[in-house]
Amino acid sequence: MKYISILGATGSIGTQTLEVLRNSNNNFKLLGFSANKNYSEIINIINEFNPEHVAITDETTYQKVKDFCSKNNICIEVSYGIDGLNKVATIPAVNIVVTSIVGMVGLVPTINAIKAGKDIALANKETLVVGGKLVKAEAQKHNVKILPVDSEHGAIFQCLQGNKHSEVKKIILTASGGPFRGKIYEELKHVTLKDALTHPKWNMGKKITIDSATLMNKGLEVIEAHWLFDMNYSDIDVVVHPESVIHSMVEYIDGSVMAQMAATDMKLPIQYAINYPNRQNSVVEYLNFYKIKSLTFENPDISTFKCLKLAYEAGKIGGTLPTILNGANEVAVDLFLNNKVSFLKIGDIIEECMNIFSYSDNFTINDILETDSKVRKYVYNKYGD
Repeated sequence: MKYISILGATGSIGTQTLEVLRNSNNNFKLLGFSANKNYSEIINIINEFNPEHVAITDETTYQKVKDFCSKNNICIEVSYGIDGLNKVATIPAVNIVVTSIVGMVGLVPTINAIKAGKDIALANKETLVVGGKLVKAEAQKHNVKILPVDSEHGAIFQCLQGNKHSEVKKIILTASGGPFRGKIYEELKHVTLKDALTHPKWNMGKKITIDSATLMNKGLEVIEAHWLFDMNYSDIDVVVHPESVIHSMVEYIDGSVMAQMAATDMKLPIQYAINYPNRQNSVVEYLNFYKIKSLTFENPDISTFKCLKLAYEAGKIGGTLPTILNGANEVAVDLFLNNKVSFLKIGDIIEECMNIFSYSDNFTINDILETDSKVRKYVYNKYGD
């Protein structure tokens, strides 16, 4: 029996993690979870899984959940905000924390979970993008495993099993190409929000879907892969693979390439991460090779989709520059989702912030949070009206 907490239980990864738990033959007990505004789903999770603790980040929803539990004599601790996230991340009996909360807000609770000795099933890219150096140091200090939940990083993690790091030549992240694969710059000038949210392969939340459309999601994954697998950026490639059957690959020094293939379903990397090092019976459809017509591979167009290029640049320079990149991107995507800026403006805003904000090579958690705050304030003030 493993005891588990989920940060972001009502989001895309969180709900699929719950599906995996339902099929886990009582191998797991959910002790705590966090959520934001989805009141009905929060109550459903409480009723089904009977956890000990829930953290709510929306104040109105927090009060409603607290009142519901009180009126129905449900014995559960209900907490609010960042303090609540930290409580859920550090419940003493928990063995593994699934960090599926979106954005920078996941950084501090994840680090606190690591300090408390919890293994991390990581679906929050931003944790390693902005704080990779600090997170890796804490994980080593507390002997904590960081197990990737992203489809691509989970694939690489599997392809590395049983092999020496010194024998790896490069890792290859696959990308679907998003809804605008093959489009040129001129064709993207008037794309709509609906166009950008229509992903050809994956069913994800709005923010990550827009990141996929700009290829920033792949850029963040490049930075994450650098920290997860201790690879130089020159040894991390991105290849567009629209079928999304191969989830990523590892090339070895002898020319062999290991590829992890599976159905396009996030439940598989979730299941592998929380059960590692063991495998369980499938929660996804098995591949039918007779139905796979072809597998194609293309170079990413970094001139049209410059967010990927900017992410490589930020990662290579390092320090707090990835924090600037990430903060600018989060706000720019939010503005696009609210029809304040155009699709192509997202990359322009990120590039502008990378050029005007200074960055530091030596930094603390507080430096990351302060830098992030300054970038967000600047972008909202300039483009949010």
